[in-house]
Amino acid sequence: MNINKIKTRILYVVATPIGNIKDITYRAIHILKTVQLIAAEDTRHTQNLLNHFNITTKMISLHKYNEHKITNKIIFLLNTKNIALVSNAGTPAIHDPGYILIHACHKENITVIPIPGPCALIAALSASGLPGDNFYYKGFLPKTTLSRKKILLHIQNIKETIIFYESCHRILYSIQDIVSYLGENRIIVLVKEITKIWERIKYGKAVDILTWLKKDDLRQKGEMVIIISGMNNHNNIIPIKVQRTLSILIKTLKMKQAIQLTALIHKIHKNQIYNYAIKKFLHDKK
Repeated sequence: MNINKIKTRILYVVATPIGNIKDITYRAIHILKTVQLIAAEDTRHTQNLLNHFNITTKMISLHKYNEHKITNKIIFLLNTKNIALVSNAGTPAIHDPGYILIHACHKENITVIPIPGPCALIAALSASGLPGDNFYYKGFLPKTTLSRKKILLHIQNIKETIIFYESCHRILYSIQDIVSYLGENRIIVLVKEITKIWERIKYGKAVDILTWLKKDDLRQKGEMVIIISGMNNHNNIIPIKVQRTLSILIKTLKMKQAIQLTALIHKIHKNQIYNYAIKKFLHDKK
């Protein structure tokens, strides 16, 4: 038995920087240098990282469009090699390619070893000032208004901290929908360009974040993480002027009509005042 034989059949899941190249770990550099192959989301992008650290390991492409097709080939190669899996930025398989390959490795009894490091959602959450012991992560918000509405209504009463990714092209629409369906007083933290030169963390009420974004187009640029506070009594505060309008209308109208008209008058979504109206007037007005 050759005790010097190098162990193979290992897939290393390697986290890489999400912005600042200095965030890579010593261990990640060592693994990328010593494996026989790197499976990269975009080989051209990863080549810049390898060049910076004088890493000459060969690469193979694994991205969301070829992952099903290439997985069997990588599984075969793992019989005689150790391979590192990387995405363009952050931790593979966390809203990036890699899940299919990792799942297949487990089924084939191939060792999977994580090399931890940068992850945008965790980095953003750690600096948000919102509870991080229990959270709900849903990737990117949907592209269409209707789909965003469905998701926001689905999560509106969740008590855990909520995390979404968002692109610069849709950030205004998404924050506006958060105001409409979760309430203008809902606390959110907008984390943009994390670890990069234009990094900014903005904490405040949803309506104030929306106003802040609208004041300067440059604030709408970059990669975004939206962190939303879970539902609590503070988030559900209804402005006094809205309460007064509703109190007047509900004396002469059915509850549903009073809610709809109040929302129309104050240009807010009816869902913002529905729960308040139910709790306050249900026993008095049917």
